[in-house]
Amino acid sequence: MAAAPTIADIARLAGVGTATVDRVLNRRPGVNAETVQRVMQVVADLGAPQQPGRPRRGENARFAFVLPADDSPFLNLVDRQIAQTAGDFRHARITEITHRIDTSDPAGFAAELAQVGECEGIALLAPDLPPIKLAINELVRAGVHVVTLFSDVAGSMRETCIGADNRAAGRTAGLLLARMANDASRDTLLLSSQATRLSAEIERRIGFAQVLEERFPHLRMVRTPDLPPDDDGACEALQRCLGNDIDPARVAGIYNVGSGSAGLVRALAGAGLADHVAVVAHDFTEEHRSLLTTNGLSYVLHQDIHYCVLTAARVLRALCENVRGALNVVQPRVEILTAENLH
Repeated sequence: MAAAPTIADIARLAGVGTATVDRVLNRRPGVNAETVQRVMQVVADLGAPQQPGRPRRGENARFAFVLPADDSPFLNLVDRQIAQTAGDFRHARITEITHRIDTSDPAGFAAELAQVGECEGIALLAPDLPPIKLAINELVRAGVHVVTLFSDVAGSMRETCIGADNRAAGRTAGLLLARMANDASRDTLLLSSQATRLSAEIERRIGFAQVLEERFPHLRMVRTPDLPPDDDGACEALQRCLGNDIDPARVAGIYNVGSGSAGLVRALAGAGLADHVAVVAHDFTEEHRSLLTTNGLSYVLHQDIHYCVLTAARVLRALCENVRGALNVVQPRVEILTAENLH
């Protein structure tokens, strides 16, 4: 038996957008009579589509997890956690598929996101950029539920964001480093990150700057130039900063918002600062576990990735089944990991 047509199939043959098809099928106003007739003629020829976002009770729901294709320890950790949650998904009658999409071209990312079809819901980790917002809105109008994961795309029609409060995480990093800056001659805290449009990393930077301005005005924050994401590139970039733009003798700590922590630790050691400069980074990867145990990192700020992945799927399932209170979820807390409390 031939598969039921999708809304995208009908939209293509009728020469309209998927949002228009959704309006016609759900008898919503705003579509002229001629367009309604054209869409309904295609439906009559092909058959009615399986409405996304509404799996029959008892059936498996099909959800997509969409992540950037960047080769970062955090993203690879999230990918593994999704795969390792397969047993929980099966128990909840959920079928998942993971897509990794290149973020170097935002328009291309948006186009690929728009083509993620044959699913009732999407959990999305993506840059906060206009083309991606438009793609999210088109998916939602077509009846696909969308939640963001770890990093929000504010202003889009996504239904909620699952993840820790990133501004609070940045403030926590600032508090930790400021309280460790006990040497009056060392009054500079460095803020390092890659060039990014992930709102999570932007929010962390904002929180870090806020808490220093509000509570520790005697300390000076210096943001390093955008660092390469790889360890070798991050090491070389920080070495240049310490040699040209920053007085190493005044540095008390460094907050690394994104990746490249091992490179930063290496640069500090090379400059003879390993025993004088505290380092805070994000996400409990294997690399960060090793750096904590060898005192390369002072603290790692972490959130429960397994919980977030599972919660995103549960929220999508509840939205599909029109469960009251589907969006009332407990967000994960920011955990502070040290060499003494690893688990």
